[in-house]
This record gives sequence, C-alpha cells and structure tokens, in this order.
Amino acid sequence: MELRQLECFVAVAEEGSFTRAAARVHVVQSAVSATIASLERELGATLLERTSRRVRLTEAGRAFLEPARAALVAARTARDAVGTATGTIGGTLRLGTMSSLAGLDLPRLLGTFHRRHPGVEIRLATSADGSPGLVQALDQGHLDAAFVSLIGPPPRGLRLELVASTRLLLAAPRSHRLAQRTSVSIRDLSREAFVDFPAGYGNRAVADEAFKTVGLDRQVAIEITDVEDGATYVRNGLGVALLPESSGRTASELVHIPIADSDLLWKIFLAMPETHATAAARALRTLVAQAEQPETPEP
Repeated sequence: MELRQLECFVAVAEEGSFTRAAARVHVVQSAVSATIASLERELGATLLERTSRRVRLTEAGRAFLEPARAALVAARTARDAVGTATGTIGGTLRLGTMSSLAGLDLPRLLGTFHRRHPGVEIRLATSADGSPGLVQALDQGHLDAAFVSLIGPPPRGLRLELVASTRLLLAAPRSHRLAQRTSVSIRDLSREAFVDFPAGYGNRAVADEAFKTVGLDRQVAIEITDVEDGATYVRNGLGVALLPESSGRTASELVHIPIADSDLLWKIFLAMPETHATAAARALRTLVAQAEQPETPEP
C-alpha cells in the first residue's frame, strides 16, 4: 500500500468526485481512477460506489477513511521529524489566501520563504467563499496554513498570528456630497449605496459590524472580490466603499475620508492548526513573526 493511493482515496472521498480529486492531487482523472482500482484490488474490497452522478463511500470505504487520513498525517509527521533532525525542510506547503491582502506583500514574503527553504514546494490557492472557506479547508485538512481575516475569537482548533492590519477609509468620487469633509461618521453613510465584498469576507465583516453597532443597516449594491475593483466602481459613480488606506490612492477622481466614530481595522492573520502543524507551516509562521524586511534575491 502506497501513500499516493491513500492520498487519492481520501481526495475522492472528501471531494465526492474523481474530477475534483484529480485537480486536488494534481494528476489526471484516469490516474486517480487507476490508483483507486489498484488500492481496491490490494485490499480485496470495493471502497467507492461510482454512479453517473456522484461517488459514494461503501461500508468498507467508510471504515477505511479515518485510518487512511491518520496514515497520511503520520507520514507527514515522520517526514517533518527527519527534516528537523537534519536541519532541512521539505514536502509541500498548501497555503490558502484571500483574493486581496492589504498591507501584506505576499509574493515577496513567499519569495523569501522559497529562498530559505528551497526544498518546500509551495501550492497557493484561494477560496470563492473568502475566509470562512479557508477556515473550512484548514479544518478538513486540505490546507496547511492560510491568510484569513476574521473578527471575534479564533475558530476552535486554529492558531492565529496577526500579520497585518490596515484602516478602512471611505472612498468616494470627488463630486460626492461628503467629498469636502475631513471626516465622516457611520450615520452619515446610512443612505449610501456601497461597493463591498460578499458577506463572510473579513473586510465586509468589519464594515457590517460597525453599522450593526450603531443599529443601522446598509445597502450593498455591488459585490466584488478584489480591492482595486472596488476603487474602479466607486470612480465610475456606482457607490461608495470602505477600502484600505492604500487602495485607489493613484486615482485623482477619488477622495479618502476617515471614519471618525468607528475603528475600522481590517486585520489579516496567518491561521494554522493548533496541533499537527507541518514543519513548512511552522517555518512560514516563524518568518511572519520575525517581521523582517523581505530579502533581495541575489543577481
């Protein structure tokens, strides 16, 4: 029995699809099917029921799933132990990220990480569901670490390290009724149409909480998944937005106004499991905690 067989089986079981499992383990679908068939022959049991619509675990498959997951964790732990003993880190870092990371230069951070740990393969993924989707992927073991934006206590089983925080300002066209103000209050914005991220995204949660605190609802007319897109929609007169200080600063058509009565801080955290974190994930946490300037690649 090989670890690749276990990895493919767990992927199919969790994804409920050979196609999605193949994308997850980065091989073609036919290879996943052949690997599962080989595993079933070796075990002498059918693990998966295949229909034209979906894939389901058999009774034997359900019995095999948790031990297979445990074996993969044990193999990763064993590899990390060797890396710790020899002073090298290898394997794969499965890292999740939001579509926008204000205050964090992720390419430079990962460049520094790659130069320090060239034996680690970095796989970077986003989630269409924002931070909640990344938290779920961490909980299910699909990711080793993720950059998330959350408010309130950390989810159970996760450790959060603050990476960056940036203040949200009101972005509005220069022709807007509030454009000449040096600051505004949340109540000043009660009649505005907003451009914002979908519900559940970290910066959207910060804004929603600010309005909830003063007992106001707000209208989100346009939903986006990229900060700079927000500035573009505002520039074209389709609403106002609460955007990071650095966003859209080069657009002369926009003004950025502080919110006087609310501390709108968008916080970004590095999240990883409290226990069984991989060596690569721990190394990334160390790099973030050191808060050093990114290294410049040698010519």
